[in-house]
Amino acid sequence: MLRRAMTLVVALLLLVGLGIGSLFLPMPYLVASPGAIVNTVGDLQGEPVITIEGTESYEHDDGTLSMVTVQYSGGPEHRLNLFTVVTAWLSPNDAVMPEELLFPADRTPEEVSERQTLQMNDSQTDATAAALNELDITYEAVPVVADAVEGMPAEGLVEPGDVVLSVDGQEVPVDTGGGKESEVGSAAVVEMVGNREPGDPVELLLDRDGETVEVEVTSEEGDQGTAAVGVLVADDTDFPIDVDISVGDIGGPSAGLMFALGIMDRLSQESVTGGAQVAGSGTITSAGEVGGVSGIPQKMVSAQRAGAEYFFVAAESCSQVSQSAAYGELEVVSVETLTDAVEALETIEAGGQDLPRCE
Repeated sequence: MLRRAMTLVVALLLLVGLGIGSLFLPMPYLVASPGAIVNTVGDLQGEPVITIEGTESYEHDDGTLSMVTVQYSGGPEHRLNLFTVVTAWLSPNDAVMPEELLFPADRTPEEVSERQTLQMNDSQTDATAAALNELDITYEAVPVVADAVEGMPAEGLVEPGDVVLSVDGQEVPVDTGGGKESEVGSAAVVEMVGNREPGDPVELLLDRDGETVEVEVTSEEGDQGTAAVGVLVADDTDFPIDVDISVGDIGGPSAGLMFALGIMDRLSQESVTGGAQVAGSGTITSAGEVGGVSGIPQKMVSAQRAGAEYFFVAAESCSQVSQSAAYGELEVVSVETLTDAVEALETIEAGGQDLPRCE
């Protein structure tokens, strides 16, 4: 009996030890927590977040237009243990997700970081274009080949820096700003190439270092099911002003909406905010279309902690709003375009009635 009792005690101790040890095993999960909040019409580390040269700009003391971030813990190089993951899962402010959502298996952490930096830079360019469009300030943006996708038909036929002049003999409309049409520049090239059956030929007329080059490519079915040739096109933009946005090492595209509103505030004699404390998150296109982003529940908590009264989100992000611990503490405003956001700010200044809220 004594021997059996000792065996049982040892087994129980081993089970307890294994259970405790398992709490500290590395897990392939990320924890998303409320992150930093930056007022785009304010200062960061003593310097203006947005500075503009080439025209008169303004600083207003009333109101805020804050971008909000999510802080991620974990990842392939800094795995979290089970105890930390379970603790975060139980927290109303945090979210637990598989690490491949941010760190795909086919990309290194360095590549992920580089992509986020590129997305941030692109969002600032698009925000500038969107703000100038909203203010009816003209500029020029021409579609330029950024790269060719490996293994796709255009590989070896186009070169980075080629300007796309026409598709199948039809001139590509150049974005001159001052409007909100989306089918110009690079967007027009994508639409014109995709407007055919996969397998059909595509004729591209290119400007390569001042020389005209004609290229014929046989299209294939792309990821979206439409015709594609594997040309990555971006808009090479020439703005009449210089806009510099400095937010430190924050990456990603989700601050586009708040950047655009911040640029408009800098270019307007009267404050765009109307004195309100506004935060928000959403991507922006040069045409002013606002896109959804992840992490809205955590971003709302950051905004609420910072004293925001209103939180602007893309309409397609509304489904995340009720998941936030700050739900009910903020006026959440749903917008689909930059124009919607500007009109919402005007409504807030007029008393805040009839705002487009998330259902």
